[in-house]
Amino acid sequence: MDRITVLLVLLTTSASNASHSLALLSTYIEGETQFPKFSYTTSLDDITVGYYNSERYIPKGNMTNEDDVINSDYIKSVSDYMYNSFIRRSALFRKHNQNDGGPIDVYQTLVVCELLELNKPGKMLTKDAAGGCTTDELCYFNNNFTYTVTVNITQEKLKPHLEEFKKKYEHFFYKVCIDTLKKYLKKRQNEVNRKEKPKIKFIQKSNSDSGGFRVSCLATGFYPRHINLTLFRDGQPVADHEITGGDLLPNGDGTYQMRKSLEISAADKHKYTCSATHLSLDNKLDVTLESDPSEPFKSAILSVLIVLALVLVFGIGAFIYKWRKRRADSFRSVYSAASTSREDVETAT
Repeated sequence: MDRITVLLVLLTTSASNASHSLALLSTYIEGETQFPKFSYTTSLDDITVGYYNSERYIPKGNMTNEDDVINSDYIKSVSDYMYNSFIRRSALFRKHNQNDGGPIDVYQTLVVCELLELNKPGKMLTKDAAGGCTTDELCYFNNNFTYTVTVNITQEKLKPHLEEFKKKYEHFFYKVCIDTLKKYLKKRQNEVNRKEKPKIKFIQKSNSDSGGFRVSCLATGFYPRHINLTLFRDGQPVADHEITGGDLLPNGDGTYQMRKSLEISAADKHKYTCSATHLSLDNKLDVTLESDPSEPFKSAILSVLIVLALVLVFGIGAFIYKWRKRRADSFRSVYSAASTSREDVETAT
């Protein structure tokens, strides 16, 4: 299970320069586990659209019929080819001792094709992994192949399979992937084209270890995933080596979040601004942090003083009210006694 997790992280990719992408992550497991021996997941951008469980292809999250998106013959052809490829690769790695043995061996392949702006086909990338490491990588773009081997198996050993794979790329895989990507985009356009604006918060907290402060810019709740989050000091971008964070993280509702933080001293008087640029925004969104880092404490002291002043005012007011009430009651008592005496005198007369 740990090895599977490592490979999933290892093989994750993003098509940052592409408009949209279609990715297929396949897994082959040798050994007894609770997972299928051979499976793959298909994703449109960051939306899972299908899953193959060694027996059949299962659509995910589709609101309409998508039987016309992926041809069942294509599914069988791709599945058979990838399965046979895994069999060959596992035998090759066992022969050259490139895995660590053990009861379970995991092999994975990630295939991604892209569409650029104006629906122009982009590159197609394939990454293979075994034993927790990327083994080789192939990129196809503008009819050119780039191939890289990253483990101690010479390219000559893989060359016969590589040439076969290149032919499959040119005459089958590339066309099928791009066509399928376009069809999925038509079916799932409401999902992939939705836009959620980021909510920006500029947070400042004291750092007891350094005696200074940590300022953090948090952007959350945005979609799609691509966002440009920048910290400025007096109008100039803060150097990357000063900033921590910046990882893109998923939220439970399908949106994303990103946080960038910066340590500053207690005597820092600079003006800090967090700026976000996103497809959902007409213009960049700026949030400013005031220059004096001690401002929260000043505000707290001011709040305390205001509360104390109010307590004092209400206390004095209550004292005056009670004093006046007591005086009025005393006056009424004297007046009542005087009136009673007068009446007694008049009665006696």
